[in-house]
Amino acid sequence: MRVINHIVAVVLVFATFASSIAAPLPDTAAANAGVLDRLDLTDHRGRQWSLDEFSDKSLIVIAFLGTECPLAKLYSIRLSEISKSYAARGVAVLGVMSNRQDSLVEIEAFASRQAVSFPVLKDVGNRFADQLGAERTPEVYVFDSKRRLRYRGRVDDQYGIGFVREEPSRNDLNIAIDELLSGRDVSISRTSGVGCIIGRNKAVDENTDITYGSHIAGLLNKHCVECHRAGEIAPFALTDAEDAIGWSEMIAEVIREGRMPPWHATDDHAEFANDRRLSDEDKQSFYKWSEAGAPIGDTSHLPSPPAKIEGWQLPRDPDRVIEISPQPIEVPAVGTVRYKYFTVDPGFDEDVWIEAAELQPGNREIVHHILAFAVPKGQHKGLDGARGFLVGYVPGARLELAPPGHAKKIPAGSQFIFQVHYTPIGTAQTDQSRLGIVLADPAKITHEIFTSSAVNTSLRIPPGDANYQVTAISPPFPKSATLLSFSPHMHVRGKSYRYEIKSDNDSQRTLLDIPAYDFNWQTTYVLREPLAIQNRDRLFCTATFDNSAENLNNPDPTATVTWGDQTWDEMMIGYYHYSVPLQSPSANDRKETAAEIVRRTIRLNKFDELDQDGDERVLRHETPRSLHAIFDELDTDNDQVLTRTEAYR
Repeated sequence: MRVINHIVAVVLVFATFASSIAAPLPDTAAANAGVLDRLDLTDHRGRQWSLDEFSDKSLIVIAFLGTECPLAKLYSIRLSEISKSYAARGVAVLGVMSNRQDSLVEIEAFASRQAVSFPVLKDVGNRFADQLGAERTPEVYVFDSKRRLRYRGRVDDQYGIGFVREEPSRNDLNIAIDELLSGRDVSISRTSGVGCIIGRNKAVDENTDITYGSHIAGLLNKHCVECHRAGEIAPFALTDAEDAIGWSEMIAEVIREGRMPPWHATDDHAEFANDRRLSDEDKQSFYKWSEAGAPIGDTSHLPSPPAKIEGWQLPRDPDRVIEISPQPIEVPAVGTVRYKYFTVDPGFDEDVWIEAAELQPGNREIVHHILAFAVPKGQHKGLDGARGFLVGYVPGARLELAPPGHAKKIPAGSQFIFQVHYTPIGTAQTDQSRLGIVLADPAKITHEIFTSSAVNTSLRIPPGDANYQVTAISPPFPKSATLLSFSPHMHVRGKSYRYEIKSDNDSQRTLLDIPAYDFNWQTTYVLREPLAIQNRDRLFCTATFDNSAENLNNPDPTATVTWGDQTWDEMMIGYYHYSVPLQSPSANDRKETAAEIVRRTIRLNKFDELDQDGDERVLRHETPRSLHAIFDELDTDNDQVLTRTEAYR
């Protein structure tokens, strides 16, 4: 029962963020732009624009945009606000679309959808972008009354690759405008561009053997189209030649930087059924194609895109469909949205066996991720490392069923808790997601699936610490357990994560190593071959956090960070999924194993409740008398101190 987890914040997947501040521009020129002496472009309505129409303007802001670039969508709203607020002071804002793949129809739709309040012009053949040396969308240029370039770069620093700040820490464009209007020089006249590479018309090497028709269309179908198609989470489609050619440089960049396809584990240890990595040969094909000018080649025998999955991915229609929220949720156009939590009582009066479960977002464009938990009624909505994990959704999720005969039991009286993370995309949206479950025939069940975790709730990450490391150990595996998959979970300060198997003889070996954890892609790593586990083995997890200013995802490097549900808090949870045969050597053994798991879960929850200072120790004299008997049973070294490790036993 696996779901490939993600998440990219959609708005950030193909953004690029380099060093934020560079040296001031020379007075004469920056890149290829020094003085704006010509403007001859047509907007999407067919109106011709020239510099003469802005002769009375003290400043002209040129903003390069793209109809499908996530950051361009977000910053088009900010630019409209700037246009309106500075219009009376003689500032004009112009949008320029230079992407070869952006048609006039798409530009008109963009301007209407984003409620753009300034002219949006089409730069045919990217001649104007070449004139100014523009590289990315969005990228802004500010020209003074003599049409000299005074500022070039980003709008502000609120949005970047993999992060969204609640507020920008520096409003670069506003500051530059204010300084120029007051007669001062621009204090920081150059910042790095943030966003998507402009899709240019380029000279094509006709001698290359790598073309869209010969290689690239097939590779895109295999690795990209499941997300990069109409109605899916990716910000643009790659289902036809013109779109793919326009995005060719961007495709090569994100592959080279390891951002796409999304996969963060090394290949040094276990093999995984859902490994999304490209082969070195396929990477080279993309690089060569882009460098050759993205030739289209022979398209007479293009492979058909994979069939789009409509509706549920479940093996059959779900037996139960549960609405996650009681009514549609409204998501604003911009900003950050706190996690939403919803509790639903499914009315399970008896134990229920689930063969498969799927979370289905109502609006794939804005749903960053959903997690579903089945927990006893009354459990605190903050999940706190709960072991009731049922299923997760992230962009590009594809359901992979558990082996035949495997099912997960939801005890009678359980309730569902849903955690939903939304990502604004530049226009107001609504969503109502749902959960579908397929019930198993109890007579056909051979293995019960369990989800457990190694958890460390005693986080206290110091300000500025770039390598804060913590560990956690799981409860012992029961007899005849088979390990199926892993679901590591941290937030935006998460840096790396590792799972090791630890045996009773203290030997350890690594099963999963994630050297560059990415909160935006919360993958479940599904073992290609389920792993038989020795009785009493445990999983030992090591997590590293980066709370420094160098971590651009970091919402506040000056904060001491502790455990919490929201992205500005942190978590360290090493979820894992395993199965146990229903018919082990003795039926009594099976019952005892289940009871052990329940008792361990209760002990862990009670341990966390008693460990008020989070030091992983509970003293006997601080423990209620009603718990002294179990305390003494677990305190194997009789030192009157119960550690988390002892509590797991």
